Amino acid sequence: MGAQQPETIAAIVAAHRAGTMTPAQTIARTYQRIRDHNDPAVFISLRDERDAIAEAEKLATKNAASQPLYGVPVAVKDNIDALGFPTTAACPAFSYTPTHDATAVERLRAAGAIIIGKTNLDQFATGLVGVRSPYGIPKNSIREDLIPGGSSSGSAVAVGAGLVPLSLGTDTAGSGRVPAMLNNIVGLKPSLGMISTAGLVPACRTLDCVSVFALTVDDAALALSVMAGPDQADPFSRDRPLGAITPFPANLRLGVPRNGQLIFFGDKKAEAAYGEALKRWTTLGAELVEFDLEPFYETARLLYEGPWVAERYLVIKNLLASAPDSIHPVTREITAAGARLTAADTFSALYRLQGLRKIVERTFTNIDALVLPTAPTAYTTAQVLANPIELNSRLGTYTNFVNLLDLCGLAVPAAMRADGIPFGITLLAPAGRDAMLASIGRLFHADTKLTLGAKGVAQAPLAPLPANSGDAISIAVVGAHLSGMALNGELKALNAKLIEATTTAPDYRLFALKTTPPKPGLLRVETGKGASVELEIWSLSSSAFGKFVNAIPSPMAIGTIRLAGGRSVKGFLVEPEVLGEARDITAYGGWRAYMKEAATT
Repeated sequence: MGAQQPETIAAIVAAHRAGTMTPAQTIARTYQRIRDHNDPAVFISLRDERDAIAEAEKLATKNAASQPLYGVPVAVKDNIDALGFPTTAACPAFSYTPTHDATAVERLRAAGAIIIGKTNLDQFATGLVGVRSPYGIPKNSIREDLIPGGSSSGSAVAVGAGLVPLSLGTDTAGSGRVPAMLNNIVGLKPSLGMISTAGLVPACRTLDCVSVFALTVDDAALALSVMAGPDQADPFSRDRPLGAITPFPANLRLGVPRNGQLIFFGDKKAEAAYGEALKRWTTLGAELVEFDLEPFYETARLLYEGPWVAERYLVIKNLLASAPDSIHPVTREITAAGARLTAADTFSALYRLQGLRKIVERTFTNIDALVLPTAPTAYTTAQVLANPIELNSRLGTYTNFVNLLDLCGLAVPAAMRADGIPFGITLLAPAGRDAMLASIGRLFHADTKLTLGAKGVAQAPLAPLPANSGDAISIAVVGAHLSGMALNGELKALNAKLIEATTTAPDYRLFALKTTPPKPGLLRVETGKGASVELEIWSLSSSAFGKFVNAIPSPMAIGTIRLAGGRSVKGFLVEPEVLGEARDITAYGGWRAYMKEAATT
C-alpha cells in the first residue's frame, strides 16, 4: 500500500486539499513508518505523536489554499532551534532549550508544516560521514553497510527512508549534498544568506547555511521559497530575491573539469556514472565546456587547513576547556587546531581567497553552471571508523570550496550503480542563481527515471510550469479585487490568473477606508505590532500589469508586501495620511470576513 500513497510534498498537499487524505492521517502514517523503520539513531528527539496529530487536526480549520506546506511532516537537524525540543548539536553536555523557533522553522510552520522531530548529526556539524555522534549511527536508507553521510545524517535518512518528505539540514562544507547523494535524494544548498541562520548553532558562522532535503527538485524549491527572505535577526542575512522555475534554457553551457583533473580515488564505477551523467546532459541539449578545477581545489584546502577551523573552535571553546571528554574525539582533534591560528594566518588566507574568487568569477563568464560529482566515491561505516579523518576529507573533494566562493548548489540523484550504491551530481552557480539550478536540475532528475529515495516509488511526471512565466508579474490584492468582490472584474478583463491565496507576514494592519466602492488599506507596521492579513496573488502579463497599476487611484499605492513564508510580492498598500478617519479592521484577518459581517449589520 505504501507505494500507492502520496510520498512527495506536492502529492501530500494535493491529497490534503482534495480531502482524500487528512493531515492527521499523514502524521499518523509518519509515526507508524518511524516505528516500522526501527532505527533509534535517526532522531535525537521525537515529538509526542498525539501532540503532532492534534496540531494536524487544528490545521483543518485553516485555509488550505493559503498554506503551501499544508499538513506536511518535517524533520529538523538538531543544530537548528525548534520550540518544544532541546537543541543538542549531538552533544548532550551542550544541550539547551530554545525559547523560540529558528526563523527557518518559524516560516515552515507558518506555511502549514508540522515539525515532528530533531534529527541526528555529526557532532557540532563537523563531518561528512554521519558516524560522529553519541546518539548512534543512522543506517543508510539505501544500503545498510554504507555511511549515511553527514553531517546532516538523520535528516537525509529520514527523507530517503520515506519517514518524512522534507527535512532541514545545514551545509557549511557539503553536509547538505553528500548525504543527499548517499540516500538517493535531492539536496538543495541555497545561496548564502538566502535562508536566515538565526537560531542555528554555528559551525563556521560566516559560511553556514540551512539546507533542504526532499525527494524531488520541485519539492526542495518549494521549501526554499517558503523559507527564503531577509531577516533582521540574522546579520548574515541578505535580500536575495528567489526567481521563478523556468523552462529548460536554450544554449545551456555547463562546465566540466579539464581532462585528468577529476578525482575518484580509484572508484571506476563512480567515474563511469559521472561519464553517463554528462552524456545525459548532452542529450538534454546542454553544451559541455571545459574549465580549470584547480583554483576550486585550492579553495577547498583553505577550509580545513586555513583559519576557518577557528570558527568551529569558537563554538565549543568553553566546552573544550570545561568538559573536553564530552566532545567526540574526532571532532575534538579537528577543532582544537583552531586555537593555534593567528590573526596573521587569517588575513593571509583571506587575501588568497579573494584572489581565488576573482579567478572563479572569470570561470563563470561563459558558463551557466558547473556539473560535478557530488562526492568522488562512497564508503562503508566500517571503512570510515577505521580511517575517520582521511576518508571524511575525500568526501568533501567537490563540496568544501562552495561556500567560500559564494556559490549555490543543487545535488541531484544521477544513477544507481550495479553494486547498489547511489551516485549523484551537483550543479553549482554563483549566488542568486538558485532558481536556474532548480530549473535545469528538475529535468535532469526526471530524465534519469530513478525511483525516489529508498522506497522504490516512481517519479511522477513533472508539474507543468505556469504559461508565460517569463513575462508574468505577480500582484497581491487584499480588498475589492479579491475573487468575487466588487472590482475583481478589472483583473479578469486583463486576463489575470489567480495563483494562490495566502497571507501577509504578521507585520501589517488593515483599515476600512471611506471610498466608493468600499476598499481596505493595508499598512506595514513595526514587527510584532501587526498581524497576518489574507490576500490573493494574481498573475498578469507585463503590459497588463502596467495598465492595471496606471489606473489605481489615490490613496492606493503599489509597494512590496512580505508574505507569511518570507517571500515578497508587489501589491496594494495605502498612503498613511488618509488613515485618520479609517477604521482598524485588522482583527477580522481580512477584507472578506469584514465585508461578510458588514453585510449583516
